[in-house]
Amino acid sequence: MHNLITRGTATAALAAGLVLAACGSAAAHVTVDAPGAAQGGYTVATFKVPTESDTASTTALRVTIPNLKGVRTEPLAGWTTTTDRNDKGETVAVTWTAAPGNPGVGPGQFQRFVLSLGPLPDRDTVLFPAEQTYSDGKVVAWDQPSADGAEPEHPAPTLTLAADGGAAGGDHHVAGGETTTSEQDSVARWLGGIGLALGLFAAALGLGLVFRSRQS
Repeated sequence: MHNLITRGTATAALAAGLVLAACGSAAAHVTVDAPGAAQGGYTVATFKVPTESDTASTTALRVTIPNLKGVRTEPLAGWTTTTDRNDKGETVAVTWTAAPGNPGVGPGQFQRFVLSLGPLPDRDTVLFPAEQTYSDGKVVAWDQPSADGAEPEHPAPTLTLAADGGAAGGDHHVAGGETTTSEQDSVARWLGGIGLALGLFAAALGLGLVFRSRQS
């Protein structure tokens, strides 16, 4: 009877652990979110950067910009920002670096980095390859495009653009972009709920078997 209880509890716990592990990996990538972003328009894009390391902090983020004219950074306490431009004045990259005294984004934490940008290119999707630097010197490149709908190991932050963004002139900001981050967060919460339910089931199963054992 003891072996039966142990096997039942271990099986349910293993299932819950696998679900929670999948939940963590689904939300661990660097992503970009800008609900409603459209071709030719302006938007406010939020880059969500989780720290995957268990021992080091995120101390810098560099995002490659697809040669856009209008790019502005949002002030972020404890971080300095550098904008790189080409000879046409177009922004090609933005880098956030933890200021002296700022330990960065610690293990188990995440940080949002926000840009106002446009006019967006006239194509269905736009990639923002990123480099995440850790306090131990490790650099993780998030620059791989998806192929045939399959997610690569280090996917590049990607926005899906609506077909018509209106006039490209002026500094107009519209709510914009892909719901990748919110969708991943929703999936993570859903998977987390399943994991919790499995854990409760394991506990109930163990208690039930204990009571039956005592009655017999």
